[in-house]
Amino acid sequence: MQDAEMLARIENGKGFIAALDQSGGSTPKALKGYGIEEGAWSSDEEMFGLIHQMRTRIITSPAFTGEKVLGAILFERTMDGEIDGKPVPAVLKERGVVPFIKIDKGLEAETDGAQLMKPMPELDALLRRARGLGMFGTKERSVINLANRAGIAAVVRQQFEVAEQVLAAGLMPIIEPEVNIKSPERAQADQMLLEEILTALEGLSDGKRVMLKLSIPARAGLFDPLVDHPKVLRVVALSGGFARPEACAELAKNRGMIASFSRALLEDLRDQMSDHEFDGALGEAIDEIYAASVVKA
Repeated sequence: MQDAEMLARIENGKGFIAALDQSGGSTPKALKGYGIEEGAWSSDEEMFGLIHQMRTRIITSPAFTGEKVLGAILFERTMDGEIDGKPVPAVLKERGVVPFIKIDKGLEAETDGAQLMKPMPELDALLRRARGLGMFGTKERSVINLANRAGIAAVVRQQFEVAEQVLAAGLMPIIEPEVNIKSPERAQADQMLLEEILTALEGLSDGKRVMLKLSIPARAGLFDPLVDHPKVLRVVALSGGFARPEACAELAKNRGMIASFSRALLEDLRDQMSDHEFDGALGEAIDEIYAASVVKA
């Protein structure tokens, strides 16, 4: 797939974006959920080797194709890795799946009820490498814990600054200011975030567009203005800790939002499964998430 084809696929395609980007400190947790305990590796290299095996099994499953999976967000090591001697981004594109790369390096300590992204001094080099490997876009995550206007404004400002850097490198940014779904001020934080994003979009240069990855709002339909905004290519939703049935039920209430689930996609998969069991469980998850993304309540 070339850039224009990937753009059209993300903008108009039916399906969802798989988040396969657990990294660093979240990798042991992801492996444990997959049925591999911490004692199974003796070094970071072995740990990342195991997570690459898991992702390879997902990507090469007969269930994981462009028919229902529009895109996949990768961890940097996965982007740089290979499957059967081919670069992972090329394998995804052969399967009709548009590749994205997670670029953030984790979160700062909380200030004003929010966590900004840590500095990314090597971002330009990473973006050049990603572009060279045929990646379509990026994803960068911040977290909002409270309905604090200063904290939310700082998150959105930083996200759009990074997005401009990504756009300048010829890639499509997915902006992810995650509202903690366990926040006691979730609904108010959703509303403040909407207002700040709408303001930031007005400041985006004409002809430029971004994607948004947002927590499913407490009030269904709140993000309709973003779904309809001419500078937003697509609005995708994170599961945010919801189990898959609840995440899908909540997502289906929101017009125009499609899934970009990680935990809710992978929660039933286990290393010990036979290939038949694994492919069946993955297929069921994909079907359920696809339906919530396409068929709206």
